[in-house]
Amino acid sequence: MILMKLLALILLSTVGLSDAFLGFGREQSVAVQGRLVCNGQPASNVKLKLYEKEATFDVKMAQGTTNQNGEFRLEGWKTEISTIDPKLNVYHKCNYNGICYRKFGITIPDNFISNGRNHKKRSTSELSTSLIDSPVNPPIVSTNSQS
Repeated sequence: MILMKLLALILLSTVGLSDAFLGFGREQSVAVQGRLVCNGQPASNVKLKLYEKEATFDVKMAQGTTNQNGEFRLEGWKTEISTIDPKLNVYHKCNYNGICYRKFGITIPDNFISNGRNHKKRSTSELSTSLIDSPVNPPIVSTNSQS
């Protein structure tokens, strides 16, 4: 009985990996663009990474930094049997003087995902909010994300 469960677990694990190695699944893409602001000023040189969330390790699809106006655009794609679960990680030092960067992630909704490598859908999601001095949330004044 335990051997059967172990075999089933191994089989399910291989199905998840096989979409990339054997070409199963479908190509899906996502694009995110926006502007980061800290204390009313453009947040330039902020590191951004676009990931596809996985059960074990997230897969990086794209990375970049904001320009001098705090603006960014990232696009990425992945072959997956099920719908991809993209997220945007933002690494910043807004109102923070520590050695490391603060990080927060934004899960990208399914309506931002397109079939194929070239992103075609266009959706807008307003994420502006004030988070200064919040002990729970990172201190980013506003973000704006578009696909």
